[in-house]
Amino acid sequence: MAAPTLFACHRRLLVGLRTTLPRLWASEESRQFHAEGPEPQPRAKPAKNLLADQCERGLFQEVFPPQVAEEQLVDLLEAGRPPVAVYCGFDPTADSLHVGHLLTVMGLLHFQRAGHDVIALVGSATARLGDPSGRTKERELLLEERVREHARGLREGLERLFAHHRELFWPSSGARLGRAIVLDNASWLQHQPVVDFLCSVGGHLRMGTLLSRQTCKARLNSPAGMGLTEFLYPVLQAYDFLHLHLHHGCRIQLGGADQMGNIMSGYELVSKVTGEDVFGITVPLITSTTGNKLGKSAGNAVWLNRNKTSPFALYQFFVRQPDKVIERYLKLFTFLPLPEINHIMEMHAQEPEKWGPQKRLAAEVTKLVHGKEGLEVAKRCTRALYYSDITALENMSDEELKELFTEAPYIELLLEPGTTVLDLCRKANAIADGPKGYRDITVGAVTINHVEVNNPEAVLIIGQHILSNGLSLLRVGKRNYYIVKWLQLSHEE
Repeated sequence: MAAPTLFACHRRLLVGLRTTLPRLWASEESRQFHAEGPEPQPRAKPAKNLLADQCERGLFQEVFPPQVAEEQLVDLLEAGRPPVAVYCGFDPTADSLHVGHLLTVMGLLHFQRAGHDVIALVGSATARLGDPSGRTKERELLLEERVREHARGLREGLERLFAHHRELFWPSSGARLGRAIVLDNASWLQHQPVVDFLCSVGGHLRMGTLLSRQTCKARLNSPAGMGLTEFLYPVLQAYDFLHLHLHHGCRIQLGGADQMGNIMSGYELVSKVTGEDVFGITVPLITSTTGNKLGKSAGNAVWLNRNKTSPFALYQFFVRQPDKVIERYLKLFTFLPLPEINHIMEMHAQEPEKWGPQKRLAAEVTKLVHGKEGLEVAKRCTRALYYSDITALENMSDEELKELFTEAPYIELLLEPGTTVLDLCRKANAIADGPKGYRDITVGAVTINHVEVNNPEAVLIIGQHILSNGLSLLRVGKRNYYIVKWLQLSHEE
């Protein structure tokens, strides 16, 4: 399928924009591929048209159905109109969101910033079936208890993102920030009798349409085939849209570009049951430098929960992005105004060696995901590791050091009078026994707190070899780190 095009979003600007901007409405070719494949209050303050803004930033990729959306969606989202409800689903196939989920979260946040109400839906029920979209084989079925544990992690991660956005990226004196809630589809799907469900939903979804989806056709023609559980996944996701429309007034479903087929099923069900128009919007998929989709299934996920990917590692992931994607990522992953992004890129053209756009991107994303404290941790770790900053190293906690040096052994030692560099290295099992280990020190292969030591008999000094936080960072060779926690320092001091 050809890459979807962008669209002119505001009716009053439609004619002029059509001559200067590509269209975002899902093309006939695209649609054929996927076919194969409480009372709201008015927003407090008119805002810039949401669709026009995201058209320019490149966040919204396709809108469905195109004709109805062009006629109604622009007006529905026009500044000054009552807010609408928008939802996006997140299946708990792991206990954390990852960078691949961030753009859909950003989509929800942009709707919220425009005064609309957003729903993040944790799919505990649908996760047990497994989404077949883009997969060549069936997912491993997840046990109910494991799904519940994963769902708790996703809920906490989503709530944390909404909280950080509200606290750090939204001015208290600004316009109305839309409501944000986190729901779980298990609360309605798990209590739905099978016969009642099929009788109420089954007659509204056509088998021919479901069988013609590209994912379904590819799987049915494969040697492994396709199980009934995966085949019914779009039906359950479509029911989610219907339930949220009936109970929360939800008019728009947001999803990744690979979700258009499922979104179309939801549109079909809601429109047939209620006779009302609803809409779907997709956002781009983020890929690695090799072009592979980022995610758990691809084995290249960069997680958003700290216990899986540290703030430092997340920060470094974005700092290392190449110049060819950096302007696009600033538009997609941050709330920075476009003129400011243009200025950042102009400065980068003059001083590319400073990596200004990469650092700003990394800071904005890390702050959203981990808050101000997490950003400070990431910067402190960066200074400690890449700039040999002793002050930064001294201000690091045990946890931060473990996150920074994930493979490094963590050793607790009792500081005895007269402890030498050689004693430290041997107690940490960092050097070989006998003359070779002694010689490694004398030839400069050992550093303590980024400072080379070459006298094995030198006695350790508090404030030099042992930092004020009671830690020593020992390195032997280029990559072998050891974190040493000294006990009973107060007595020695």
